[in-house]
Amino acid sequence: MSEHVILLHGLWMRGFALAMLHRRLIEAEFRVHRFDYMSVAATQQSILDRLRARMTELAAEADAVHLVGHSLGGLLALRACLDANELPPGRIVCLGSPLKGSAAARGFAGWGRGSEVLLGHNHELLRQGLARWDGPREVGMIAGRMPLGLGAVLGHFEGEHDGTVAVEETRLPGLADHCVVEANHTGLLFSPEVARQTAQFLRHGHFVPAG
Repeated sequence: MSEHVILLHGLWMRGFALAMLHRRLIEAEFRVHRFDYMSVAATQQSILDRLRARMTELAAEADAVHLVGHSLGGLLALRACLDANELPPGRIVCLGSPLKGSAAARGFAGWGRGSEVLLGHNHELLRQGLARWDGPREVGMIAGRMPLGLGAVLGHFEGEHDGTVAVEETRLPGLADHCVVEANHTGLLFSPEVARQTAQFLRHGHFVPAG
């Protein structure tokens, strides 16, 4: 038996974007799987149903089935596990996920119907986020604070941000731990520090303290 990790990409991405993180988590001795989904075209319910089915399938050969979600992927990971007590045990790590709602996504609102086309069926989840985390799993958040990205054009950020998501948008009540690294939104997927902190949280339920 072993610990398995399912990686979820974010909006407008596909599974190949997770290749570097995938490799580093394998080096950390996890069994790693990429969960590819149509982030705009697929309905939220169909994504969640497929994800839960994949978790259940892996449970037969795993001591734990963890989830690691980048951006929208983190929001979907939380939604999948919120009321699903029949799922196998495991933890969740979110990478730059706007768990409290995205100012950049709300910036699309002025585009009218076009904003829903661009954000897809998860537009409401991206804009509003969650009130708090009350689910059964421990959740850790890794946020970036390198302000390079197009998100700043669409949303006004207060404080530190990764160019797409503000650090404050990632601080959801109920998280088990939270840390901030020097990376922009996409760079979270390529950072050795992010991979190290992810492995640490999945195993122990907390991050390595700064310094």
